Order: sequence, then structure tokens, then C-alpha cells
Amino acid sequence: MVAATGSFRLLVTMMLLSLLLFLSVLHNNVRSSKILVISSMPAHSHYTLAFRLAKELADREHHVTFMNPYPQKTVIKNLREVSLEDTVPWVNEFKKTLFISPKTLFSNIQESCVLGGGTTEYALNNTNVQKLLTLEKMFDVVILEHFLNEALLGIAHYFNSPAILLEPIPTSKKTNYLFANPSPSSYVPDLLGTFTKHMNFWQRLQNFISNNFDDVLREFVYLPVQRKLFNKYFKTDIHLDDLLYNISLILTTSHPSINDAIPHTPNTVEIGGYHIFLPKTLPQDLQNYLDNASEGVILFSIGSNLKSKDLTLKVRKAILNSFSKINQKVLWKFETDLPEAPKNVKIMNWLPQQDIIGHPNIRAFITHGGLLSTTEAVYYGVPIIGIPVFGDQKSNIAAAVSNGYAIEVPLAKLTEEMLSEALNEILNIPKYKENVQKRSKLMHDQPLKPIDLAIYWIEYVIRHKGAPHLRSAGLDLKWYQREMIDVIAFLIACVAAILTVVYITIKKVICKRKSVKKTNKLKKNKLTF
Repeated sequence: MVAATGSFRLLVTMMLLSLLLFLSVLHNNVRSSKILVISSMPAHSHYTLAFRLAKELADREHHVTFMNPYPQKTVIKNLREVSLEDTVPWVNEFKKTLFISPKTLFSNIQESCVLGGGTTEYALNNTNVQKLLTLEKMFDVVILEHFLNEALLGIAHYFNSPAILLEPIPTSKKTNYLFANPSPSSYVPDLLGTFTKHMNFWQRLQNFISNNFDDVLREFVYLPVQRKLFNKYFKTDIHLDDLLYNISLILTTSHPSINDAIPHTPNTVEIGGYHIFLPKTLPQDLQNYLDNASEGVILFSIGSNLKSKDLTLKVRKAILNSFSKINQKVLWKFETDLPEAPKNVKIMNWLPQQDIIGHPNIRAFITHGGLLSTTEAVYYGVPIIGIPVFGDQKSNIAAAVSNGYAIEVPLAKLTEEMLSEALNEILNIPKYKENVQKRSKLMHDQPLKPIDLAIYWIEYVIRHKGAPHLRSAGLDLKWYQREMIDVIAFLIACVAAILTVVYITIKKVICKRKSVKKTNKLKKNKLTF
């Protein structure tokens, strides 16, 4: 009897284990999806954003294929990489022109054509990419880190997958046209300009002209390059524009704590700050350097695309002379040795920026104003001295200055006196620290962590096999219909017609009266005679 009871218990236990195993497999089958993440631009800031998302999706048991120019040396569970590293040397040569200034709207669009066309074709012509297109049958969703690579949406079309854009820049007119997000020039400044949301009449006029000229250049100069590449590599009756205006979702790396509050359609989701991790343990030498800085430390880095070693000797000397005057230590990301650096300046060719900026002894951050650097400064409550050079950096710093936690020192005008004045102000006037800490509280006060919000919406698109119900009907209208130009023109025509009729009527009445008066006068003269 005892043996029978034991056998029954063993049988029940085995059945329960089998049931649990079955439910676990079923759970994974339901929850795990095949996801393709594409990051084609060889720039570490772009890669950082895409990798953070790809890694998080893999950690949550999705099967991720990650197409990128910087493949990992170690294997990551659930993450398969497709290397685009052959693009890197070509782009590194292109980056050498980034310090050339000033740049005009037309030169910016020319650079976009060259850079975007080159990197996109490198990706589409890549042997690893062609092999992927041959061997793979489907993906549940394709996430494209969108930067001068619209033709790569053809990959989503090839796999018949819904497409999501990951936007490495703030929401602006550069991408709003894809989702019919309102972008009035009255309070949405040009991303490549220096205006803030508060513009006077002349600035609004300039912003209006700039935005509309940019629209024309995009449509007739830039997009034709991408359309040509799409037609070359994807043999289909579908036009690239059909894909551009039917994207399921856009994840933008902006947030109202950093960027201007502007209207969005429901398929635009702000996840600014999602790339930030909690500070990791620093190498011991760096930890000691920061811990022992009784007067604090200034962090100086101008990102991964720009190189401090490429600064002119005049600018470099002005910077070093300014640093020699302050009591604080300076930690400078510099790619070569700098023997002339003063004693309070520590040179390192690579810095774990996020981990350093989170240290309590960091007093200020001298930065080029890239969106990721600006976001990290706000997240940790560190005031900024901005030296913007190109792209969205000028508008990022302009917004930071407007919000009271930054001082701009234009590279073209940088002198020892100007930088010294900025350092003295940022270190000794409390308002900069107070303002950035207010912004930091706003960034932290969210119902969901930005990375959790991003994953939710990606899985939402997967669950519903796209999100056409979030698409704005404004995308079905011509630009002049969406802006009500045709209605305004019709009303103007109606008013003009009415005024013309009134004018003609009044003119006829007046002429008739004059004619009657003249006739009466003649009759009167005849009678008198």
C-alpha cells in the first residue's frame, strides 16, 4: 500500500513537472519574437542607442538579429550580429570634414546626400546583409535606427514586417513629416538652427523660410538618392514613399525635461534617457582621482564623432590656459598625448562617460551638445558648457541655455577669456546647478522607465502585427491639403470675388448717378437758356 502511494505521488509529480515544462515552452513561444534591429551609421552614439535596445530585447527572451558596424567580441544570449564594419573606414574619412565651418542649409543637405547615400549603399551591398536576405524567411518586426537611410525600409518590406523607427535626434520637422506631426514654424525651431521655442517675428520668419526650403531640398535633392537606392536593391512595384508613410511607430530619444514640448501623433513615443544605466564601478585610478578631488572635477568630452586632437593649436592653447586658472581638476577625453597640459588636467583617450558624470564630485560638463551627452547631464543634474559644432548640437545647447542650465561658447569664437568667463560663471553661480537639478527631477519622475516604455510599444506592434490604427489621416492628404492651403486659397478667392462684385456694383451705381446728374444738369441748362 505504501509502495502504491509512493508510485502515485511520483506519477503526479512527473505530470506536474511535464505540465510546467509545457507551459514554460508555450509561454516562451508566445512571448519570444524574431526581431531585426538595423543600425547602419558608423558612429558610437548611434550604435549605443541601437545596442541598448537590441540587448534589452534579447535579455527579455526575444531572438534578436542586430545589423551594425561594431559587432561585439563576446557572444550575447539571444543576440545574433550581422557585421557592417566595412563601412567604418569610409565614414571615418568623411568625419574629418565635421570641424569645417560655417555650414549652410544647402551644404548640410549635400553632406546628407553623400553620407546617407554612401552608408546606405554600403549596408545594402554588404555580403552579410545579402546572405541574411537570402537565408531568413521572416521577422516579427524590423527596428531601423533612422539616420539618412530611408532605403533600408526596403528590408522590412522584403520580410513583410511592420517597421519601427528609432530616432537618434529630437522630434523635429526632420521626421515629423513622416507621421503628420504638427510642426508650426512659430514655435518648433529648425533642428539645425540656433533658435529656441520663443522666437520673435524676424526669427519666426527666418525659421519659416528655412523649414520650407529644407522641405524642398529634402524632396527634390535628398530623397531621390534614397529612392534610387531602394529601386536598385529591391525589385518591387512598391514605391519607397509607400513605406515611408506607413511606418508603425517612431521611438524618439527626446523628453520634455530636455527638449521642447511639441504636439505628437499617438505613434510617436518619447523614450529619452532609455540608454542610461546606473553608474558602474569605475577603474580604481579613476575612482581615486574623482574621490580625492576636494574642489571637484570638470568633465570635458566632445563625443565620438568629433576628436579633440583635431582642434586647432590656437583653440587647444586657449582651452589649456583657461584650465590652468581654475582650482578644479579637469578630466579631458583626448585621443593622443598632450604633454603641455597643466597639472590639474588628466588626459585619457577613452572615458566611461555615463559612470563618470554620475560621480558626485563632477561640477560641470564641457560638451559638444550631442543629444546623448545633454541627456546624461540632465539625468545626473550636471550643468553644461556647450561647444556645439554641427547637426542638432547647436539647437540642443540653445535649448539648454534657454532653460538656464548651460552656457554656450561657440567653437568659432572660442578664446581663453571667453572660456574662463564661462567656467567662472558655471562654477560659482548657483542657478545653473539649481536649474539642471530641477530638470533632472522631471526626467526621473515618469510612470515607467523609458526602456520599459520602449519595450512595451515594440511588443505592442508585434502583438497587433503593426499599428495602422495609430496612423494619422493627415498622411493621406497632400501637403497643401494638410496645411489647409487649398481651403485658405478658396476662401481668399471667394472674398476676392465678393469684393470684386461689390466694387463693380458700387462703381456702376456711382457711374449711373453721375450720368443722371449730368443729364439733369444738361436739361436744366437747356431750360434756363
